[in-house]
Amino acid sequence: MTEPIDVRERRELCDLMAELGPDAPTLCTGWTTLDLAAHLVLREHFQKWTDERMSIEKAKGLSVLIDRLYGGAPLVPWRLPRIRTVMNGVEYLIHHEDVRRANGHDRRLDRPDLEPIALRVLGFIGRRIAQRIAPHGLELRRPDGHSRRIGPVGEAVLTGEPTELLLYLTGRREAAQVSLTGRPDAIAALEKANQGF
Repeated sequence: MTEPIDVRERRELCDLMAELGPDAPTLCTGWTTLDLAAHLVLREHFQKWTDERMSIEKAKGLSVLIDRLYGGAPLVPWRLPRIRTVMNGVEYLIHHEDVRRANGHDRRLDRPDLEPIALRVLGFIGRRIAQRIAPHGLELRRPDGHSRRIGPVGEAVLTGEPTELLLYLTGRREAAQVSLTGRPDAIAALEKANQGF
């Protein structure tokens, strides 16, 4: 039986954080691997959290947080079929790349199963970004020529593999392997948009 993507991404991210230690950088501005591990634990186990709660979790140490993450997500809602792939799978995919790329790792070419998952959420995330750059449109184009236009003609055209488009649109612009073309005003609007995820 094939390991679910969210489980694999979680395990591989935990392995990498354990190898790098608590002070390794991530692509999340101002966060180390310890911050990211605390975020992931809190995200899955608490509906709301504060800076104080984040500090409490971080005080437990990276190894304790990683052990909790290795234990898996709670059944509800994170392991329900659609949620586990689209929401948790994408969350762990993005944060795995946050750690990998901040620590000198390049794009993974041995994980083609990540592309369909990234593709599934690009429409939703692309629409959110397109609203922020209106009246300009946004075209998301894959290297194979398939594209999706969101908004009016006169767009910024972002080209790359789905995982790379996902990284760009969730604020990891410097690490994403994409090209950006189109009308200068549309490009400028996209580059200025708040692209946090």
